[in-house]
Amino acid sequence: MPNKKTNEKNLVAALSNAPRFPLAHLPTPLQPLPRLSRHLGGRVHLWMKRDDCTGLATGGNKARKLEFLLGDALAHNADMVITPGALQSNHVRQTAAAAAIAGLRYEALYEHRVADADADYASSGNVLLTRLLGATRRDFPAATDMDMELTQAAAAAKSRGQNPYAIAGGGSSPVGALGYVNAMLELMRQARAENLRLDCLVHATGSCGTQAGLVAGAHALQNPLPVRGVCVSKPRAEQEENVHRLACETYTHLRENLNLRGAGDGEIPRELVHANGDYVGAGYGLPTDGMREAVSLTARLEGILLDPVYAGKGMAGLLDFVRRGEFAAGQNVVFLHTGGAAALFAYRAALVNENEFAAAE
Repeated sequence: MPNKKTNEKNLVAALSNAPRFPLAHLPTPLQPLPRLSRHLGGRVHLWMKRDDCTGLATGGNKARKLEFLLGDALAHNADMVITPGALQSNHVRQTAAAAAIAGLRYEALYEHRVADADADYASSGNVLLTRLLGATRRDFPAATDMDMELTQAAAAAKSRGQNPYAIAGGGSSPVGALGYVNAMLELMRQARAENLRLDCLVHATGSCGTQAGLVAGAHALQNPLPVRGVCVSKPRAEQEENVHRLACETYTHLRENLNLRGAGDGEIPRELVHANGDYVGAGYGLPTDGMREAVSLTARLEGILLDPVYAGKGMAGLLDFVRRGEFAAGQNVVFLHTGGAAALFAYRAALVNENEFAAAE
């Protein structure tokens, strides 16, 4: 049975076989959250893996995925990229930035998933930044089959003589998930350097690529760190099935295409995938009271800005887990901040009580 050092060496070698286009500022910080920990009673030590600090157009988790996706696109001589996302998509914004750096054309396929959106949602935040980054856009109503639209958009680009590279929503494919295989490796190295025992990793889970990569990375390293996703759109059973499927596909890609050695036969046990669907609220992108509290507490106690769609709901879940006593005293729990603070501007009406500011003057 390979030891931990051998598993790590094998994983590093496999990842080095994948085409990669540098985009992210890595490693991202792993920092303690002492004031938030004390606010919750001090029994559990909270940490944050700061993937909001990846540096690509205000940062976020998509930068890690896009390093491998753009590397693959360039290896296939692509001259443009196409990807879908919700109107305030962090993925669309960071893909626009990555395409700009690589000198590729970029087409965003926007799905209007949030009903009754106000003017802030429609034109500020990620929408504004994506426009500044030079993307062209097409718009679709909610519940559109965006996978089909992506396929058709790529076919149309080919008919015009272009060589498009289609990126799945959220960058969540076996290639994109390599970014979070690498993130698990990075996190384990940071913990070892700090002589820190990590007991759980919690994060918001949406398009599945982040969690699938983390699970595949942990399996490759034979690392027992539990990864707990907090759903932002789908119910638990559906999310766990999707994550498990992509984690297995990612691990197969590592073994069959990138020559990963050791660390098992590629079968990732289903019980390694955990997602909690209790914090979605009324639906994707729709505010909840728990999200508002999480965004406010993290800002006021730690000076860190969470986004209202992903990290805000993920942190709402973590706060509830701690309050319900789901972690033992003295445990070290890491929250992965997936970025997206640019979307705060699109949720001004849901987050800011103007009377609060007036009363303080």
